[in-house]
Amino acid sequence: MSGLAIWITGLPGSGKSAIADELKKMHPDLIILRMDAMRKIVTPEPTYSDVERDIVYRSFVFLAQTLTDAGHDIIMDATGNLRKWRELARGLIQRYTEVYLSCPLEECIRRETARKDSRGAPRDIYLKGRSGAPVPGVNAPYEVSADPELVIDTSVTSITKAVEKINSYLVHYK
Repeated sequence: MSGLAIWITGLPGSGKSAIADELKKMHPDLIILRMDAMRKIVTPEPTYSDVERDIVYRSFVFLAQTLTDAGHDIIMDATGNLRKWRELARGLIQRYTEVYLSCPLEECIRRETARKDSRGAPRDIYLKGRSGAPVPGVNAPYEVSADPELVIDTSVTSITKAVEKINSYLVHYK
């Protein structure tokens, strides 16, 4: 691999960070770009407004493009709830793969409520969503891509099996 971006997208709690971490273990040279970590620098007191999200996601895509243009292989660990941001990445990044993690909202809520290590993600996101904060899947849209390279239902697929599917795809992608 060289200059490859793998965007792992899905609802909060669908398994993006867990899968990204396991991929990194198998491919130590991968760089993980985590939206949650970037947001803490770019918007330390986020409002999650439409304008703010657009700026943050466009910056995220620019960073991914810059790293891949320099020959780095990356994982983009981000909900990316609007299709336009993932399409922007697809248009700008020469070697782009999108992995959509499908998972029922109820399961995502259960996982998010039970998780001990949030990997920098905000806590109680679904509780905040029910109180009016814009949360994808609750009161903000999550637009599924028309044609992601991989779709993995993480409610029935283990992290290990999901990583195997991604690795299998990447072997054929080269």
